Amino acid sequence: MAHNTELGRRGEDLAVEHLEARGMRVIDRNWRCRIGEIDIVARDGRDTVFVEVKTRTSADFGHPFEAITARKLARMRRLAVAWCEQATEPVGRIRVDAIAVLAPTGARTVVEHLEGVS
Repeated sequence: MAHNTELGRRGEDLAVEHLEARGMRVIDRNWRCRIGEIDIVARDGRDTVFVEVKTRTSADFGHPFEAITARKLARMRRLAVAWCEQATEPVGRIRVDAIAVLAPTGARTVVEHLEGVS
C-alpha cells in the first residue's frame, strides 16, 4: 500500500508540474469532503479546473485513463459542486480534466492530459 501511495503522490506532483508548465495555477490539492477527494484544483484563465490523476507503472492492466469510469466522473462533478460551494473567490466556468501518468521503472515517464472529460 505504501508503494501505491508514493506512486500516486509522485504522479500528482508530475501532474502539477505539467499544469503549471501550461500556465495553469494550482489552487488546491487533495481536497476532501464526505463524498470523496479531488486530486487537483487549478485555475486556467477564468476557469476552475478539477483534475483527476491516475498513475500506473505500466499499461499491463489497462491505460490509466481506463480507470476513470462514468461513475468516477459523476462523483467528480458532485465533488466540484461541493468545492465551489465553499470557495471564497469567484469560480467562473468549471471543467473536469483527467491526467494519466505512466511511470515505468527505469524508463521515461509519460504525462497525458485530457481536457473537459465530463
